[in-house]
Amino acid sequence: MSRKESKASWRTLLAMCCGRVDEGPSVRRPKKLVAKQKSLQSRLSFSDLSNSTGMLSPEDISISLVGSNLYVFTLSELKVATQGFSMSNFLGEGGFGPVYKGFVDEKVKPGLKAQSVAVKLLDLEGVQGHKEWLAEVIFLGQLRHPHLVKLIGYCCEDKHRLLVYEFMARGSLENHLFKKFLASLPWLTRLKIAAGAARGLTFLHETEKPVIYRDFKASNILLDSDYKAKLSDFGLAKDGPEGDDTHVSTRVMGTEGYAAPEYILTGHLTAKSDVYSFGVVLLELLTGRRSVDKTRPSREQNLVEWARPCLNDARKLNRIMDPCLVGQYSTKCAQKAAAVAYQCLSQNPKSRPQMSTIVKTLEPLLEMDDMPIGPFIYTVSVENGKVEDSEKSQVKENGHHHHGHRHKLRAPRSGSHSEPLCRDGGNGQYRNSPRHLQESRS
Repeated sequence: MSRKESKASWRTLLAMCCGRVDEGPSVRRPKKLVAKQKSLQSRLSFSDLSNSTGMLSPEDISISLVGSNLYVFTLSELKVATQGFSMSNFLGEGGFGPVYKGFVDEKVKPGLKAQSVAVKLLDLEGVQGHKEWLAEVIFLGQLRHPHLVKLIGYCCEDKHRLLVYEFMARGSLENHLFKKFLASLPWLTRLKIAAGAARGLTFLHETEKPVIYRDFKASNILLDSDYKAKLSDFGLAKDGPEGDDTHVSTRVMGTEGYAAPEYILTGHLTAKSDVYSFGVVLLELLTGRRSVDKTRPSREQNLVEWARPCLNDARKLNRIMDPCLVGQYSTKCAQKAAAVAYQCLSQNPKSRPQMSTIVKTLEPLLEMDDMPIGPFIYTVSVENGKVEDSEKSQVKENGHHHHGHRHKLRAPRSGSHSEPLCRDGGNGQYRNSPRHLQESRS
């Protein structure tokens, strides 16, 4: 087959991947295929497509993905959406390529709801290529879940490969944990993110054809305006083992510090590999430290090696907890979360819990009523117009006094309304306020 013919067949294959392709009046599906389309329940396996040598027809792919409602964009449409990929809309860059914020509506693509989007461009000179781009289209084109980022559409034009996602207003978990210019995430928000990400992994592991995410890390967990966690970047995702197989053998890929030790040693990939990676991220949430940090003393550079021995020891746990969380959590709640991380990080994959078990353990922690509230500052205006210091008092929430968490209350020089000490970066609420705690639990 000539290069031109090969290129044409590749574009035809991709053009028919999704249900919103304009097929034209000349394309008619046989009645038999229409009936098959209605009854088809299982998703298309990415391994079937990527390993196919002509046995899998474009029509089969189209049938499998017809309910995905993906839009096929042109390059010119995405240039309009991003203002010519303006640097003012630049969001960041990963192994795949640069990402830009954009805006789409019916003027860009008829029938499309007006919304902000994130447009990812494949870097033609980057380490990731067409296969990773196709994996995103196949997996996210078929998989829908509240804790997976939504793929709106794609562009496949000449050499250009682009993906269009829903816009996640608060960016990645990595930025919130490790960027100094952002306010520290409160305890309950961290738990909410962990539970949400765990739900996303549970869905992938328990779908009819299980998916192993393979690249679970803080930078791939995106947050919407309410700090709802959604998994993104499925370029390295793999179909799980089928039948009597216990694992998938594959080239070792991923990110240093997050990959499970048995996967690194053998290349054997299982759902428990994702569980280990989840444990690393949960440990990052607890400690506020990166999985690998070369700037720290040698014994502290690998987070798992340094912190795991402290996770199941109540006396040592406080030593590794993020100092920014002081006064925000109960010891009991922290110990339960740490116990989950400890189990996930077991060297023996069989000792790690299922993701569904992790969800059942973490979600009740959001409802625990013994959470201490951080320090508050408020003033009392008296009749003569002077501002007096308030009395020392004990923090009280949900009718419970929290002994051991006394906070000195003092009056600022001016102002007459109560305000917590710390703002919760940009959402108009104050961190640790009753309103924030209530909404974080939802």
